[in-house]
Amino acid sequence: MTTSPILNRIYASGGKEVPIHTLEIKVGDKTYRLANGWDDITATLEDGSAQAFTASGCDIALPARNADGTQDLKFAISNIDGVVSTAIRNSLDNLDNASLTYRCYLDTDLSAPAKPPFTLNIKSGYWTAPEVQITAGYMNILDTAWPRHRYTLPEYPGLRYMQ
Repeated sequence: MTTSPILNRIYASGGKEVPIHTLEIKVGDKTYRLANGWDDITATLEDGSAQAFTASGCDIALPARNADGTQDLKFAISNIDGVVSTAIRNSLDNLDNASLTYRCYLDTDLSAPAKPPFTLNIKSGYWTAPEVQITAGYMNILDTAWPRHRYTLPEYPGLRYMQ
């Protein structure tokens, strides 16, 4: 899947189409689908299924396109009804099962995402009465040990006697 030529034109010089940013938050077996805007939408996912996205006031800061090794997606969601804060509280308790998928659609074409979606793991977050702030990202490859398998004393006690 490549980026839509219409989306490229919008980013370069504008146009009458409006990009709709959507988030799909999976916490365990629950899935929350949110769309940035005032109206609920029904959009087609990459697998061909049509799903409803609930309108919400959300602000998304996309990851930087650089080589620093930490590409985090930060976003804020309105917490007016309290549903989001409950989901975030559950996801922060069990970060192993929490993921987020970002998709961008055009208001004129909801049959497929305008650019390839990406899925991130939820790293951290907090909530207040009016909003929820979440940080999600890929694995930080620059801070990952190499080789990954370490020879440590608890696993290999004979290392103590090496000179």
